[in-house]
Amino acid sequence: MLSVSKWARENRTYPRSAAIPGPRDPHLTPYIVPIEDAAGERLSKRIVVVTAAQSGKSEGLLDIAGQRLDQHPVPILYVGPNKQFLTEQFEPRVMALLDEAPTLAGKVARGKRMTKTRKMIAGVPLRLAHAGSSAALKSDPAALALVDEYDEMLKNIKGQGDPLGLVERRGDTYADFVCVVTSTCSRGMVRTVHDQKSGLIFWRIAQSDEVESPIWKLWQAGTRHHWSWPCPHCGEYFVPRFDLVRYPKDATPLEAQAQTFIECPRCGGIIEEHHKADMNERGKFVAPGQYVEPDGTVVGDPPPSPTLSYWVSGLASPFVTFGDRVKNYVEAVEIGDDAMIQTAVNAGFGECYSPGGGEVPEWEELKAKSARSSYARGEVPDGVRYLTLTADVQKQSIPYTIRGWGAKATSWLVDYGRLHGDTAEEEVWDALGDLISTPIDGVPIRLAFVDSGFRPGKSDTLPLNRVYEFCRRFLRRVRPTKGSSTPMRTPMMVSKIEVTRAGKASKFGLDLIRLDTDHWKSWVHERARWDENKAGSWHLPKNIDDDYCHQIVSEARLVDPLGKPEWVQRSKENHFLDCEAMQAAAGYMLNVQRIKPSEDTEDQAPVVAVPAEPAPGDVPVQSARPVARPTRRVVRSNYMG
Repeated sequence: MLSVSKWARENRTYPRSAAIPGPRDPHLTPYIVPIEDAAGERLSKRIVVVTAAQSGKSEGLLDIAGQRLDQHPVPILYVGPNKQFLTEQFEPRVMALLDEAPTLAGKVARGKRMTKTRKMIAGVPLRLAHAGSSAALKSDPAALALVDEYDEMLKNIKGQGDPLGLVERRGDTYADFVCVVTSTCSRGMVRTVHDQKSGLIFWRIAQSDEVESPIWKLWQAGTRHHWSWPCPHCGEYFVPRFDLVRYPKDATPLEAQAQTFIECPRCGGIIEEHHKADMNERGKFVAPGQYVEPDGTVVGDPPPSPTLSYWVSGLASPFVTFGDRVKNYVEAVEIGDDAMIQTAVNAGFGECYSPGGGEVPEWEELKAKSARSSYARGEVPDGVRYLTLTADVQKQSIPYTIRGWGAKATSWLVDYGRLHGDTAEEEVWDALGDLISTPIDGVPIRLAFVDSGFRPGKSDTLPLNRVYEFCRRFLRRVRPTKGSSTPMRTPMMVSKIEVTRAGKASKFGLDLIRLDTDHWKSWVHERARWDENKAGSWHLPKNIDDDYCHQIVSEARLVDPLGKPEWVQRSKENHFLDCEAMQAAAGYMLNVQRIKPSEDTEDQAPVVAVPAEPAPGDVPVQSARPVARPTRRVVRSNYMG
C-alpha cells in the first residue's frame, strides 16, 4: 500500500487552470507530508492540525481521502463549518479530486446515486456534512473522519453536543478509526517557554480559561509538535513565529511588505524569503522532550498522549511571502479594527490572538520582578511612609491588596489575599475591619478604598448596603469607590451619597470616589514595567504566586476607531488588577507623588484636593496637580499576543 503522500504524487494531477498545474507535489508543503502519512498509517485515532490560511491543509485532507478510497475503501465523513462552505468551496474540490485521479475516476458511481453531499466511490460513501446539522453528523458510520475549520463550528449543535464528539461516535464500530481535525486558531492568551535541552522555544500550555480557541485546546492536549526550521546562517533549529518578524516600526503597509525579514533567535542572522524553500525542505516537526541533532535527526519522545498534534506557522507557507503576511497585519493595525487584526494574526500566522497584544505586560515579567525583590510578603520595606488598602467586593469573598508608598510615589506590595465569606453577612466585613485596623510592622493603614460596584444581598431582604454601612463605620479612612467605564475629565472625582446605615437620607453623607478605570489600569500596566531602581517604581515581594501575576495581566486595553478605550478581559479572574488600579488612585489621593526622600516619616500625608461631582451644567474643578492621561501608541514591530 502506498503512503498518502506517495499516492498523491503518483495519482493527482492539477488542470491547467490551477495555480500550479501539473502533477501534485506534496513536498511543496513538506510540513503536510508527515501529517497525512500519519493519518494514512492510522498512527492515532485523533490527529489535530493548527495552521494558517493558505498553508495547504485542504489539499492534505483530499490526499488522505483519495488514498483511503483507492487503497482501502471505507466510509468517509467530511465535516465543514457551514453549508455554504461545504457546497460552494469544498464539494467542487472533491469532484476535482475524483476526476483528476485516474484510479478513482472509474470507481465513482455517477448519476442519481451522486448528490452534492454524498458520493459513492468503490462501493463506499463519502459524505459531506456541515456542523450546523446534527442529523448529518449522526447518520452514517465512518472509518475516517475529516473535520475542517473546527474553530468556526458551533460548540453545541441544537443541544446534541460538541460536533467533534458527534463525529467521533460515528467511528466507534471501526477499530482503526481515524479523525483528523484541522483549523486556524482564534483567541487565546498563549505564551512561550524556552526548552533548555533542545534550545527551542515552544508554546507553553495555557490555562483552560485563558484560551477560547477550541482547536488550540485540542492541540495543547496532544503531543504538541512544532514545525521547526534550520537557520541558513548558524544551522541551529528554531520554531518560526510572529515575534521573530522584523520590519521598520513606523513603516507603511507597503514599506513593511518590502522590508520584512525574520531574525534567527539563535544567532541573530537575517532570514529572508529566498531562504524559505530550503528551510522547509530541511524542516522537522519537534515536540517538547525532543531535540534535533546537527544532521537533522529528531531524537527523543514527545509528551505521551493519545492525540497526535501539529502546529505550523503561517510563515512556512510557500504560497504567501513573509512580507504579504506582515502587510495585512500592518494594514489592520492602521485601521484599528480588532476583528481585522485578529484575522491577520489567526489566518496569517496561525497563532492565537490575544486582545491588546504588546500593551499588556507578560505575567512572567511580574514573576521576574518578584524574583529580584529584597523583601518578603508581609514585611514593610524601609522606604514605606504610608499604607493603603483596597478591596474588590464579590458575592462570596473580598479580594484585597495592601501597598506601601514612599518617595515620589514609589510603592511596594506588602500583602494581598482574599477574605472568604458571604458579603451579605457581617462576619466577612468584621474581618475586613480587623485587617484595616491592624498595623503592619507598626505602620497603620492610612487610607482604604472599597469597590461599591457590587451590592451584597438583595435590597428587599437586606435594606442596608453592606459596603456603605462598612464605610460609615470607618468614616475617617475608608471610602467607597465606583469605576467609570467612560473617560472622565479628571482621573478622580467625589460625589455625595446621602444615606444612613439603613439606607435612608442623612445630612452627613458618604464621599463616593469615582475613578477613571482606563486611567488607573493603564497606570498599573505602565508602572509594572518600570525599572526597580527608578523613582516611582512599583515593587512586588519575593515569591509572589502565579495567580496574582495572571490577574494583573488579565485585561488588555483596546482603542476603537473612534478613539474610545475599552478593557477586554483575557482571563477569568481580574480582581487583583482592580485592587491595584484602586491602589494607584488611593496613592494619588494621598498625594504620594510629592513625598520627598528627606520627608519626616512622622508627617501626615497631604490629601489631594479631589474635585467634587459637578452639578448639571457646571464645569468640574481640576485638582492642583492632575495626573495626565498616558499617551498610548501601537508598537508595530512585533505582535506580543
